[in-house]
Amino acid sequence: MNNYQRYQKEAIFSMSPVELLILLYDECMKDLRKAQFSLEDGSMDSFDNYLNKAVKIIRYLNNTLRMDQPVSKDLRRLYDFLTFDLGKVKAGGKKYLNEIPKLVDIIQDLRDGFDGASHQVADTHMVEEERVLV
Repeated sequence: MNNYQRYQKEAIFSMSPVELLILLYDECMKDLRKAQFSLEDGSMDSFDNYLNKAVKIIRYLNNTLRMDQPVSKDLRRLYDFLTFDLGKVKAGGKKYLNEIPKLVDIIQDLRDGFDGASHQVADTHMVEEERVLV
């Protein structure tokens, strides 16, 4: 393993859960955009490869939901929709080319929402002063 690969591995392991989530959303959007460009260029192998990567990310996100959290049920429905629609795009190819930007927009909204929420939580977290018991 070279230094760059070691750096990447260490960087990922040192990320917070929100940072990892945002990274996954970013990678998913990047793969979808590459899939769209590949489809437009007629490179079906690349299209399938990038689309499969995006589907794997969405499935991973779906499988790691903590269902004891209220928002998880809504996220599960959204991830199921994304997986279904990506399957439709894969099967239909150029017929569903206009679906990819819509899916990217949904993922971008999710990414921005989690990013914004993480900043709000960080801003409102107050450290209490130590209380002395008498």
